Amino acid sequence: MSNDSKMEATEPVAIRYRIKQVLIGGLLLFLLGVAYGLFVKTTGLAIPCIFHLITGWKCPGCGVTRMCVALLQMDIRGAFYWHPMLLIQLPILGWIFFRNIIAYVKNGVCRLTRLENICVYICIALLLVFTVLRNLFP
Repeated sequence: MSNDSKMEATEPVAIRYRIKQVLIGGLLLFLLGVAYGLFVKTTGLAIPCIFHLITGWKCPGCGVTRMCVALLQMDIRGAFYWHPMLLIQLPILGWIFFRNIIAYVKNGVCRLTRLENICVYICIALLLVFTVLRNLFP
């Protein structure tokens, strides 16, 4: 990145534009999530897990929707019941996510550090081990 493009990325106009992008994207994502959660809660219908339908096993994401619905109701115990591994990982993944959002707003660049990459890989590995164990020992 040249000095000119670096200066352009940190100009107030560019920063305001990225803040607007992040806020609008975050709001849309949040509203879609809440709408889907309310739909699931009121109708009992959810997007079926193709992996579970084909194999009969729980995939790494099975239970995430119910965990999110429980979190919307501030039911931490219920959220832990539906997907304990992801609930435990949420603080570290949230920290990585928000740190990168701030970096994007400030510099226009979003890159994981070496430590963040290691944390993400560890979270993925733990999630896969959790998935195998919950299918072997239901």
